[in-house]
Amino acid sequence: MLPTLPGYRTRSDRFDDFVLDSAERLHDIWGKPLDGVRFAVDEIPPGLEQLVADRAPAPMGSYAPATADEGPVITLYRRVVEQACATREELQDLVHDVVVEYTAEMLGVPPESLDPVYRRRY
Repeated sequence: MLPTLPGYRTRSDRFDDFVLDSAERLHDIWGKPLDGVRFAVDEIPPGLEQLVADRAPAPMGSYAPATADEGPVITLYRRVVEQACATREELQDLVHDVVVEYTAEMLGVPPESLDPVYRRRY
């Protein structure tokens, strides 16, 4: 497909773009505290089968603190987030909110103080 056609980008590519856009927005706002933070996307959370068996809700993301070898990692679980949304706009908003929530957890601040548009688009 040609790059100008809508089908050129996969759903996975678009999801990755949403995560990157949100991460860049937060970095523009907060700057230095977010240097070295990696944002990742996995399809599903680890142990999903057990969560389903236990009737526990699947997490939309996770935060792994920095180690001696690498910086902190915030991971979003694409399939879980996508299933919670009916439209592309809802997906973009929810991705941003999940990025904000886990970044706030990492920084130890309330999500509302991290980004002024957090949960204000629905």
